[in-house]
Amino acid sequence: MKSVYAGNAEAHQVALYVHDKCPFPIWPTTAPNNGQPVIEDGGFYLAPGQTERVITPWTWNGRIWARTGCNIDSNWKPACETGDCDGRLACNGLIGTPSATLYDVSLVEGYNIPVSVTPKITNPKCLIQGCLKDVRALCPPEVEVLNSKGEVVGYKSACLAFDDDRFCCRNEYGSPGKCKPNVNAFDSPTPLVSCASSGYVITFCPYGWGGAGEHKSE
Repeated sequence: MKSVYAGNAEAHQVALYVHDKCPFPIWPTTAPNNGQPVIEDGGFYLAPGQTERVITPWTWNGRIWARTGCNIDSNWKPACETGDCDGRLACNGLIGTPSATLYDVSLVEGYNIPVSVTPKITNPKCLIQGCLKDVRALCPPEVEVLNSKGEVVGYKSACLAFDDDRFCCRNEYGSPGKCKPNVNAFDSPTPLVSCASSGYVITFCPYGWGGAGEHKSE
């Protein structure tokens, strides 16, 4: 999952080019932060090698992630292995079910596939950001997300896996001072890049796809 904070007062709009470099289809999903509009009905289908141009207001901020391993029924309702949003093709602002890759770069709420963000502008301040490696092989068994074949397709956050105050940073652990940094419910200092660009390329599987558990949609 990646967090997007658009902002280009001169252009008034920002174009997000969502590209699928994975060897399998994905169902990208958009979820606005509070007070922001839903874009692209909250989700769409993307075939391998395909790019979808998504237009947002320049003030838009929210999240984008990829649903994977989705099976579509006769009513066009997807059941996805990762990132599912209540079985809807158009998520209409619903937050996905982990695991879903979190980007700023962060894995606070889990992980499913690599992602990168590249501004469509040449500026040394506009850095490429992303989680580029397939890190599923590093998952502890306790947080693994398995598909029906027993393959690891992602991992959950410690909070979701164990529902424990120590990992969810709540109650007596509800402050950064008491919640240990490796728990991840309180993120590290923000790595967000400030960049005035009218377009960004969001690439899933930016350097291809390698490793066990490769899954394809029927």
